[in-house]
Amino acid sequence: MSILTPSILDSDQLHRDALTVLQPGFEGTEPPEWVRRHLAAGLGSVALFGRNVTDQAQLAELTRALREQNPDVLIAIDEEGGDVTRLEVGSGSSWPGNLALGAIDDPVLTRDVARELGRALAECGITFNWAPAADVNSNPGNPIIGVRSFGADPELCARHTAAWVEGLQSAGVAACAKHFPGHGDTAVDSHHGLPLIDVDEELLRSRDLPPFRAAVAAGAKAMMSAHIMIPALDPVYPATLSPAVLGRLLRGPASEGGLGYDGLIVTDAIEMGAIADTYGIAEGTVLALAAGADAICVGGGLCDEETVLQLRDAIVEGVRSGRLPAERLAQAAQRVRELGSWARQRAQGAPTEPDLSIGLRAARRALRVTADPAQPFVPVTDRPYVASFSAESNIAVGDETPWGLAGMLAERFPGTRSRNFGPEQAASGQLDALMAEVLAEADGRRLVLVVRDLHRHEWMSAALRLLLTARPDALVVEMGVPQAEPVGALHIATHGAARVCALAAVEVLTGQPSVSV
Repeated sequence: MSILTPSILDSDQLHRDALTVLQPGFEGTEPPEWVRRHLAAGLGSVALFGRNVTDQAQLAELTRALREQNPDVLIAIDEEGGDVTRLEVGSGSSWPGNLALGAIDDPVLTRDVARELGRALAECGITFNWAPAADVNSNPGNPIIGVRSFGADPELCARHTAAWVEGLQSAGVAACAKHFPGHGDTAVDSHHGLPLIDVDEELLRSRDLPPFRAAVAAGAKAMMSAHIMIPALDPVYPATLSPAVLGRLLRGPASEGGLGYDGLIVTDAIEMGAIADTYGIAEGTVLALAAGADAICVGGGLCDEETVLQLRDAIVEGVRSGRLPAERLAQAAQRVRELGSWARQRAQGAPTEPDLSIGLRAARRALRVTADPAQPFVPVTDRPYVASFSAESNIAVGDETPWGLAGMLAERFPGTRSRNFGPEQAASGQLDALMAEVLAEADGRRLVLVVRDLHRHEWMSAALRLLLTARPDALVVEMGVPQAEPVGALHIATHGAARVCALAAVEVLTGQPSVSV
């Protein structure tokens, strides 16, 4: 580190650089005064979530207002399509997620879906998308990745990660492959704790890195680090805070085993439990920047000016104390500004209107339908009974977005009955009695059972066993990872709970194609 003079350490540029590397969120559907003020003072990015979105026109006006203060601001969103949607948080996504695209295994289609999603984002003024998830879902019990992954095969994930990056960026929206170096073999949600992946480096390189290498080759503008411990790479620090992971592995030259990446590195949300509960958000921010991160995501949970000022001041103090080289901070801020400039230039001119129909076409192709040969399938033609089973949604998915088939079936067949069940029913010891109620209420009706990740939840499997023993004619729709054996008179695997995935399943159940998306 070079010797810094007091005038440099006290400069406005230091404070501006510290603001530039932050990616904070905020409450509301209009920019708060404090966000406008900090954008004018150098804030380089803002993060939008479902709480900031009501409709397309409102979102476009919000992004326009943000750019008034800083034309090069990166306006980021977590829009994976599928189960993780912010753009359509109130209705469900018009695009199937990664697992559905991986099940189809048509990279051209994946590129087309990502392009149209990118056009929808660009139309609303979004310039930076924290997607795609490039994680290989090697652990089928993973509580946080699941349908967000293209699958369990590294090469399949690699070719679809590359296609998704290319498609999104062709619409002028920067892609961000996540969660480096791979969150697929975890049994802990890093929103709540610090996951440990205790595998050797050789396995990591052959299993988890191929999609990220593909993202680099495809020109991904950004990479997001994972809050995970991998002792084979760094026995001291989690990936987000590790010079070995962000520096030698991600940035390092191929001749030395690195990926040779030179784009922007952004952390996963710094307030997640894996970092906040072990290092604290201020210390985590300084360590992440020193390790090689260029931008600090914050605001999924903490979204106020106090947090921004706390992190800005921690960065400034880190430089003044010598813990964070000023050159490292300046380099990080420059990467943010360069990507903001790229996004502004790509956004010039009227955006192309997205083709929404491609999402439903893809969702139809992703369906896997298994029929019981002993029970010929007859489409649902009258008011069914729909029982839906799901564990609590993980934080990435959220609980605001509707899922399932009951609403769609009720639109087609007024008088449809439905009930929802979660793990609390099993915990209360009332599962047998509740399923007996379902059977009584469903008497004389077609019974449709909707599940998410049946293989991960014994209580859910127990409920289905009770119901299918009494009603082997029941129809089953799996909207999570279809790891369990197909059951029921007809079993439909949608490979995700996006709105279009549900719609494609309803078409099969009713024998009635949809008129529109």
